[in-house]
Amino acid sequence: MIDRLTSTKLSGRTMMNTPANIQAEHDKRRDICFAEKDEALRNNVRELGTMVGELLLEQGGEALFRTVESARRLAIARREGEPEAADKLTQLLGRMSPSAARDVIRAFSMYFQVVNTAEQVHRIRRRRDYLKDSSQRQPRSMDATFFELRRAGFSLEAIEALLQKLAIEPVFTAHPTETTRRTILRKQQNIVRRMVEAQNPALTPQEYNACLESIRADITVMWQTEESPTGDQTVQDELEHTLFFLTDVIYRVMPPFYEALETALVEAYGEDARRVKIPNLVRFGSWTGGDLSTNDDISARTIRETFARERSLVLNLYYRDCMALSEKLSQSELRVAVDPAVVERIEDYGKQFSGMYGSTPHRHRNMPYRILLRLICARLKATYEQTAFPYESPDQFIRDLQLVANSLANRRGQHAGLFIVKRVIRRAETFGFHFASLDIRHNAHDLQQLVGECLGEADWLLQAPEQRARRIRRVLQINDSPVMEPDNNAKRLFAVFRSISYCRKKFGERAIGSLLIRHCEDIDDILAALLVARWSDIHSADGSIPLDIVPCFENSAELERAPKLVAAMLHDEIYRRNLVQRGSHQVILLSISDATHDGSVVSSRWKMHRCHTELSALLEKEEIDFTFFHGRGSLSGRGGVADGIARGHLRATEHGEAVNERYGVRGIAMRTLEKAFSAVTLATAGIGINRNDDPDWHATVAKMGVTGDAAFAKLSQAGFDDYFQLATPIDVIEHMRLGSHSRANETTYAQRNLPWTFAWAQSRFLLPSWYGFGHSVEALAAEQGMPQLRNMLQGWPFFNRLVYDIEIALAIADPGIARQYSQLAGAELHGRFFAPIQEEFDRSVAMLLELRERSALLESSATLRRSIRLRNPYVDPMSLLQVDMLARWRAGNRQDEKLLSALRASVNGIARGLQTTG
Repeated sequence: MIDRLTSTKLSGRTMMNTPANIQAEHDKRRDICFAEKDEALRNNVRELGTMVGELLLEQGGEALFRTVESARRLAIARREGEPEAADKLTQLLGRMSPSAARDVIRAFSMYFQVVNTAEQVHRIRRRRDYLKDSSQRQPRSMDATFFELRRAGFSLEAIEALLQKLAIEPVFTAHPTETTRRTILRKQQNIVRRMVEAQNPALTPQEYNACLESIRADITVMWQTEESPTGDQTVQDELEHTLFFLTDVIYRVMPPFYEALETALVEAYGEDARRVKIPNLVRFGSWTGGDLSTNDDISARTIRETFARERSLVLNLYYRDCMALSEKLSQSELRVAVDPAVVERIEDYGKQFSGMYGSTPHRHRNMPYRILLRLICARLKATYEQTAFPYESPDQFIRDLQLVANSLANRRGQHAGLFIVKRVIRRAETFGFHFASLDIRHNAHDLQQLVGECLGEADWLLQAPEQRARRIRRVLQINDSPVMEPDNNAKRLFAVFRSISYCRKKFGERAIGSLLIRHCEDIDDILAALLVARWSDIHSADGSIPLDIVPCFENSAELERAPKLVAAMLHDEIYRRNLVQRGSHQVILLSISDATHDGSVVSSRWKMHRCHTELSALLEKEEIDFTFFHGRGSLSGRGGVADGIARGHLRATEHGEAVNERYGVRGIAMRTLEKAFSAVTLATAGIGINRNDDPDWHATVAKMGVTGDAAFAKLSQAGFDDYFQLATPIDVIEHMRLGSHSRANETTYAQRNLPWTFAWAQSRFLLPSWYGFGHSVEALAAEQGMPQLRNMLQGWPFFNRLVYDIEIALAIADPGIARQYSQLAGAELHGRFFAPIQEEFDRSVAMLLELRERSALLESSATLRRSIRLRNPYVDPMSLLQVDMLARWRAGNRQDEKLLSALRASVNGIARGLQTTG
């Protein structure tokens, strides 16, 4: 990143330097440098940053350019400890008009967009360097994984058995605030493609300049385009945002992912490995359109519309693929024979789709593959338009494609199109006719209310859980119907459940993923879900409910009671029978998203880890296969996901900025899935797992959690909720979510499912990610000595990950900026809460450095440390503008729409700069 003005000229004006020019600024920031392997990244950032500078001059004029440049220099000067820089920066950005503030925010946000893009390209470049160099393997790559398995003694037969166990399922959730337009996302993809293309050393100067001009055009149009749809977010907005990544990236990536697996396996095990058929390991899920627990706009209609939209998109992709195949496979019967099954299918489909068959040009009549594929397209069209002779299931479509593949394999077609036919088959096996399985998420309380009403028991919610469970069991055993007519709200919920049945029949059994039951307290909540499903005619021929009923444990109290509740489920005769009929596989959602509302980070992470351990032991004892679904994790291992790879299964949410960061372009999506495969495979094989899990360490961390909770409880005294509301932009975030995430009948922050961690990150506190750690370490070090904690750090992966995550949070947090937000809460609240927060921050940093025996945060993570130190100053102006506009917006009773628009831009800009949505 840049720290001062250079003398580069553009149209007679001084140009803004770019972040890549850090090497030219060693006189000011000598401790920041780029490794030789990152030189290309520095050059890319320099080129793109120059374009942003040119853009500001061209589109915003001299005034905008000078304001942005001054803010940039003052922000860096503040970071370098120059006197008066902070005050000057605050004065520069204060009382700026909403339109001017929005342009400044857009300028810094645009900068981060191009930097994030440059980093994506660099990751692709580094992966390609590894692939081209056979002498070294990239860590967590496919070939490195298979070679590690071979060194561990795994035979090819053992590998086959291991692969059969694996299941990886990313689940996409709606972004907390942003639904970027598809056109912007596609322009970002185009910039990546052009940057990759520009690396080609064979390009002529004219061709290279053409790449740069294409990039410049996209950056300029992005500046001139409103990033997000105006108005409140709708379910449709959220769905289109999610579907972009599925249609434009992931759909294309899946066949190369499996091809890379096959190649890596052969490289590690030789030609014998070609006989191994890689099973379908990866599927995708979504909450968008099915999260009734937080979204009042979800209904039976929106669920059906969600599937209809996904179905139309995936059928259109299959249609285009098959039309392309028909053009490709021009084999003539005069040159090569085809399997009789192909001829028979042509005859059958020729009768059903006589129009398509009759319109085939005469010159194509002896090209059987071309004819069959055009007829397959006709049947896909019938499926799309819901006319005569549609595909009843994706399996029928796959069987048709397999006819072509078999014929090619049998008739010397190995190198005459079989490869691309297999690609379409992989896609159909992965996405079916539904693209991503939709999870239905609902609150247990609402289900119980519905059951009580239908049973005619006015005091149902006041009854003991055991009493409710007994009544529900009786109703299920005799298959009794509701005794009362439900009211409109109950009818709406029944309609949702009936839409589940409809969608499973119309779009396939895998269309509906899991039925997630939130805030479960006892077995009666699980039985209530079974009963409502039965009443809604969701059942198989054997009477079982064909849905995964998934209890969700999302806060400290729920995590602590999880083992007892799951044991009750497994010991309940009705539920256990249904589970056995479902294949004896139990999915359980575990999350610390709400746990940080009521305790310290150490406590919540420890409760999660302990819950994992106890549930694993329980389920294994009961001989039940299981999947831990991480409601706040990611395939990268954030939030303790690495601990939850159980029996080869990994299901985790991908949300917020993480989706674009990990799936925005194909090369990055490929690497994301590759790392997930490596983690799941090695964990399932038992390789690299440090089982040194001393019980004394458990007691130590438990004590740390108690101490941290006490510190958090002392902070969370009366008035803390008011402080949170005023010292963070949570009111802006709620406005951005209004309409698609409104739960007006709920009042507390946890109940309203507010993005608690996101709001604290926006205000640069990041408080839930570190508060209480300093107290915990200080107290335990005094009691047991720092060497004991250092032994835990070195020997226990759980504790090492916990400390590392806290270290990152402390490095990103900025108490100086956070103080500005804190003052928005008023003198009384600021005085009461900010001092202990600052003290705990300083204590946490000091204790962490002493624990690690280092002098600076992230001292051993040079790349991450550099990235944070270079990014933070460029977020500072957006943060200070947000503080100023928050004060003015609130003073105007939150009525100024122009200020709100600028504040929306600041929320997304800061999230993009920090690369976190909490």
